[in-house]
Amino acid sequence: MRVNNSYLLGLYGGDPYGIGTSGTSASAVKAQPTAPWSTSSASKQPTASELLRKAVGSSRFIDEGANKLDLRTKNSSEYKTLFSMHTGLQMLEALALRGMEKGISKTEAANLQKRFDAGLKEISNYLATAGSEVDTVRLVNGVSSTRSQSTTVIPKDNHVYKTGTIHSGSLTEPVAAYQGDVRFNISIRTASGTQSIAIDLGQMGDTPRTLDAVVGHINSKLEAAGVETRFSRQEIPGEPKTMTVGSKTITLPSTTSSWGMTVTGSSTETVGFSAVNTGTSVSVIQGFGVTNAVQALKFDPSGMAGGSPGIGETNWVDGRIDQSSLPKGISTVRASAAAADGGTWIVADVTDDVNGHSVRGQSDVVLMKLDSAGQVVVSRGLGAASSAAGYAISVADDGRVAVAGSVTGGLVPGQTVANVSLSDSFVTVFDDKGVEQWTQSRGAKAADEATTVSFGADGRVYVSGRAQSAMPGASAAGGWDSYVQTFGVSQATPNGPVTATALGTTQFGTIGDDNVQAMTVDGNNLYTAGVENGSFVVRQFRIGTGGAPELLSTRNLGAAIGGEVAGIAVSNGKLIVSGATKNGSLDAGTINRAHAGGTDVFVASLSTDLAASGADRLTYYGGAGEDSAADVKIIDGDVWVTGTWDRDKTAKDSDPHIAYLAKIDAETGTVDWNRTWTGEKQQAKPMALAVSQTGTSVLDKLGLPSGELVQDVSQKLVDSTALRAGDRFYVTNLNTGRKTAVTIDAKDTLQTLATKIETASGRHLKVTVSTERDKGSSDDANNRVLAGGGQYLTITNADNREGALISGGETGRDALAGLGISAGFIGKGDDKRKTVGIELPPSLNLSSADAALRARDYVQSALRAVREAYRAMSPTMLNASKNTNTGTASPYWSNQIANYQAALARLTS
Repeated sequence: MRVNNSYLLGLYGGDPYGIGTSGTSASAVKAQPTAPWSTSSASKQPTASELLRKAVGSSRFIDEGANKLDLRTKNSSEYKTLFSMHTGLQMLEALALRGMEKGISKTEAANLQKRFDAGLKEISNYLATAGSEVDTVRLVNGVSSTRSQSTTVIPKDNHVYKTGTIHSGSLTEPVAAYQGDVRFNISIRTASGTQSIAIDLGQMGDTPRTLDAVVGHINSKLEAAGVETRFSRQEIPGEPKTMTVGSKTITLPSTTSSWGMTVTGSSTETVGFSAVNTGTSVSVIQGFGVTNAVQALKFDPSGMAGGSPGIGETNWVDGRIDQSSLPKGISTVRASAAAADGGTWIVADVTDDVNGHSVRGQSDVVLMKLDSAGQVVVSRGLGAASSAAGYAISVADDGRVAVAGSVTGGLVPGQTVANVSLSDSFVTVFDDKGVEQWTQSRGAKAADEATTVSFGADGRVYVSGRAQSAMPGASAAGGWDSYVQTFGVSQATPNGPVTATALGTTQFGTIGDDNVQAMTVDGNNLYTAGVENGSFVVRQFRIGTGGAPELLSTRNLGAAIGGEVAGIAVSNGKLIVSGATKNGSLDAGTINRAHAGGTDVFVASLSTDLAASGADRLTYYGGAGEDSAADVKIIDGDVWVTGTWDRDKTAKDSDPHIAYLAKIDAETGTVDWNRTWTGEKQQAKPMALAVSQTGTSVLDKLGLPSGELVQDVSQKLVDSTALRAGDRFYVTNLNTGRKTAVTIDAKDTLQTLATKIETASGRHLKVTVSTERDKGSSDDANNRVLAGGGQYLTITNADNREGALISGGETGRDALAGLGISAGFIGKGDDKRKTVGIELPPSLNLSSADAALRARDYVQSALRAVREAYRAMSPTMLNASKNTNTGTASPYWSNQIANYQAALARLTS
């Protein structure tokens, strides 16, 4: 039997390559310079406070001269690189830890951010230069893996639509939703035209309207029309039941079957639904429960769709006809608007990947569309480099959707950001299918954000918000100023890209803090409402031929007293403004209904020229406690408002929240309709609402949406992801050292991108487009975006090739982050040296406590990686990686090996 010498020596602490003097124990011989993080060096290392002072006051984070080695080896320069990087990372960590603390002044926070940005850049550059010269191990900026998969998923075409539960129980029982006058139309659009197929369950006569009977009746009409689309029933698994026996909880299978319908179309037929009669619907987006999960509630004030709770719904209130859960990962929703087909567009802030969209930095904005049945059918991410917040949304008559808010760290490829740590305003316009048409991000030198957006009849887009310094082309007044920007659009060819151009900016306000909180466009008039230096102020602008709004008149409604404006619109010849305030005597006309105490909703009906008039009316609405106006929509003189109702002034956030929805006549102050409700654990917090004048119909009872189904999805990356043309990343061929840019083009798909990556790597990488079928889950039963499956990239090393290094693009145009691929080395590596990934995303920042926490986690992970590289550089680890027994052992260990071999030979003879 032959025993591996290296193995024997490893057991006894030896080194077969004779490092150290002969005849001494290898464990007592120093093989590496002492690391600065070792226990023996602890007393010599700077404390946390000293690291912070150095990070704030020093001009450099990397100082090789400060690291003295207590042992010289042939790799001394490499150890200096590791130790210098470790010290620099400790300084970054100190900044992040300070950024997590409470009570930091704005001045200190800005300085911490400035120093963190400088340190992150310096260390990343050092890793790319000095780190590349380390030969004993391979250091890469990113992760090290043999396989990488993109977390961004491109939805596949989906020609199947599944309704929610419409029946529970036996299939032989008539379905309650099918009773009464049930008439609707099915449209089938093909290349040759569109035909409408009328469905009237009254034609079934005395046949019981069971699920199978109704499906059969509908299919007979479809067959007679000569189309391929068909209906079928689907079984929906029931929720398992639990029971407690003693101290144990036992899960029992569900004993109740639930059923829905499935509509199966084809690639040549686009299916749509329309009702014979429609009514007004109101959708409320709310946070509920202690986790503040997000729901969409749909109300039918007219009672057209019936008034009973849906199967499986909770916390039902009379008038509600649907309850659906939105995808996990949504942190808040601040704005929503009705779509022309009765659905709802929402703008959501997300902190986790949602619907196949990868969050590049700390947070992002996602535009989602819910169909009229409450299912998410469109989801498009913004693609912020660091963080973003969505504050406003508007839908044009032609179906275009505009979203506005703030973004930190870059958004538009190739656009220089003045300060990556400060917020800039942005506006993005999508077509009616949710495909991005254009994006503009125009900011002041200081922080600014867009808070409202509107379409004009002339096709222009108007954005308003606030800024702490002068916006481009305008002048600052002091503090936070309000502004209005105008954007015009052009298109060289009917199918060419849409180009947006800033036409003008008007900045206004006081020497105090001002903010536009609502805006509306009526012909050539533009109105804003908000809080200026503590007072509610309404302004009227005339839209000039050049596009820049010109101020015509101003009206001060009185002290806001902690309140805010939630909505404004011109309706029935009056300008209606609504919000919430503690001020019970606003200067807004005759009071229809008095202030009840605390914070109440207010509705002011004013003349459109803002002149005080005897016809002005003011209505308050609320209880004696605190009432909020989370969102307001104004339709035909009626004000729809939602928020939380009558909370005690001393209530904690964890105390119960009661939600409300009310319809108020702006002229008379009459409350025509109202409801209150609560949620799981008595927590219901409305965030936004949308009103559709044709959103309710018999289709709601059947679980079918109005309008055409979303069946075909563009496979272009710029259409289906947050990537933009010009985004890029880099692939480095490790054999040649050549670094090649991979740039996203307007027509790129996953397939064309895979080819680009393989080519850039010199065929050292193998990139395939993988398909995952039916990504829908029971957790996201109302999410149809990935129900048809999705596609993503899988990257490995090519056969008999080592692999390649992938690195991110510049801030604001990093395609890796948009694809959800981690930077770093991808491949099997080699047997001679270990690959260590040190991941420091350029989007790291200290803009908030959460951002600082994220930065700290990444920096601490990088510190662990540096220590891992040090261990990998030890002679024992390097020798253990070798598969041969080459080298000459010292005489002492040669004698020891001979004795071990002889002893083992006697034992095994």
